[in-house]
Amino acid sequence: MGWVMTLITSSATHLPLSRIVHTLASTLGVGSAPDWLVPGAACDLLLDSIPPAEAELTARRIAGDAPIDIVVQPVAGRRKRLLIADMESTIIQNEMLDELADFVGLRRHVAEITRRAMNGELDFAAALAERVLLLKGLPVSVLDQAATRIRLMPGAAALLATLRRAGVYTALVSGGFTVFAEPLAARLGFNRVVANRLDIANGHISGTVAAPIVTRDTKHDVLAECAAALGVDPDAAIAVGDGANDLPMLLQAGLGVAFHAKPAVAAAARFRLDHADLTGLLYAQGYRHGEIVRP
Repeated sequence: MGWVMTLITSSATHLPLSRIVHTLASTLGVGSAPDWLVPGAACDLLLDSIPPAEAELTARRIAGDAPIDIVVQPVAGRRKRLLIADMESTIIQNEMLDELADFVGLRRHVAEITRRAMNGELDFAAALAERVLLLKGLPVSVLDQAATRIRLMPGAAALLATLRRAGVYTALVSGGFTVFAEPLAARLGFNRVVANRLDIANGHISGTVAAPIVTRDTKHDVLAECAAALGVDPDAAIAVGDGANDLPMLLQAGLGVAFHAKPAVAAAARFRLDHADLTGLLYAQGYRHGEIVRP
């Protein structure tokens, strides 16, 4: 089986990557020339007979603290047929419960619960219920106000537009709320969206979430369902997320990427992007600069 190492940088100058690629290729004895997907910014190295685990350890040692992401995977099946994506702190920069908590003056308190839940320190469903209860009685108008704060993660629009043109099926699966996820999915062109539904009564937030709650198991199951519907193996999927509830789908997918993830998640995931924006998911699949669609 052939293996490929992709090195990606978010640096504006890209100079460290060029130097590191040269040093790494020489150290590993790579036979073929580096293949630059984006000149100075993203590069493939074919590993030939070099053991992939050894190559990755060597690359991380040489890269040191440089802002460079490293992905090592089989060449075969590298371009995926299915994307399953988390929403908050992944496709968008926000955590929407934290935004809503602003309206009751509890942002810092709720943000700390969010951080601990996403790092796997708290039960997700219990943490969700605790945070939503704090919103009880707020008028539904705050949902529209919070929606105006949504900021796309850099590279999100290009990721979805490029995959859509390539015929990839995309699903947004979020432990957040449909009131935010559904418009976002329509805006970016996701094929499917799964999220939690806030209970509303008499024009106010009830402080509860309608069952069933989207959990880590839901994300795993949606990936399996989508793969089965497409007639492909989960290895043909790329999954991306940042929180502990994303781990089952990240470990199930052929390319499961912890994106700027919480420490426990980054440590457990097989693949991670700590520096690149979401276009790094495209370069990891071998897409070239000229193939990227930028809306």
